[in-house]
Amino acid sequence: MSGLKVIAGSFIVFILLGGCARMDHLGKPPSFSPSEQSFERRAMTAPLVTNEHTAKRDIDHASLWSGGQQSLLGDRRAVKQGDILTVVIEIDEEAAISNSTDRSRSGSERLSVPDLLSIPQRIDPRLPEGASSAEAVNIDSSSRSGGNGSVSRQEELTLRIAAAVTQVLPNGVLEIRGSQEVRVNFELRELLVQGYVRPEDISRRNEITYDKIASARISYGGRGQISDMQQPRYGQQVLDMILPF
Repeated sequence: MSGLKVIAGSFIVFILLGGCARMDHLGKPPSFSPSEQSFERRAMTAPLVTNEHTAKRDIDHASLWSGGQQSLLGDRRAVKQGDILTVVIEIDEEAAISNSTDRSRSGSERLSVPDLLSIPQRIDPRLPEGASSAEAVNIDSSSRSGGNGSVSRQEELTLRIAAAVTQVLPNGVLEIRGSQEVRVNFELRELLVQGYVRPEDISRRNEITYDKIASARISYGGRGQISDMQQPRYGQQVLDMILPF
C-alpha cells in the first residue's frame, strides 16, 4: 500500500512540474530569458585571458598602420574572448529514400495409410461418423509478406545570428555561443547556436557560415500558447512511452 502511495505522489509531482513550465505564459506573453545569465555576457565581463595566438595580434596601437582591431586598417574579425561575430545559417537540404520488399512461400505435405496391416480397417469402425484414418496427415501451408517504406525530407532555413566568443582554446580555436529571442504577440521564437570555429575561417566581414562550425548545435524553436497546443499533454507522452501497443 505504501508503494502505491509513493507512485501516486511521484505522479502528482511530475504533473505539477510539467504544469509549471506553462505558468510562465499563463494569460500573458512568455518571458524573455534573463540576459544577465547568458554565456555571452559572462564571456564579455570575464577577465580577458590572452595566449600566444592572441598575443601575436597585439601590435603597437600608436601607429597608423597598426594591425590592431581599433586601428584604421586593422583586422576587426573576432579573435579573443568577448568578441562578437555573425553566424550565417543557410540550410537547404533534401533527401529521399524508398525501398520495397516482397516475399512468398508455399508448401504441402500429405501422408496416407489406406492399408497398413489392416490397421485402418480395424480403427475406422470405432471412429466417429465421417472420420477415417486412411488420410493420416494432410498439411498445407502458405505465407506471404510484403513491405514498402519511403522517407522524404526537405529542410530550408535561412537565419543570421550574432554570437560571442566565450573561450579561446589553447590551439587558437574559438568557442562561440549565441542566442536570439523574438516575441510576437503570445509566441516567443528562440534561436540558439554554439560550436567551435577557426579564426582563419571567419570572413573579412566578420561572418562565418554554419558549415564551418565544428560540433555545431543549432536550435530553432520557441515557446508560447501556440507551441503548447501543438504538443501532446504530459500524460499522453508518458502513456505513449510505456504502453507496448
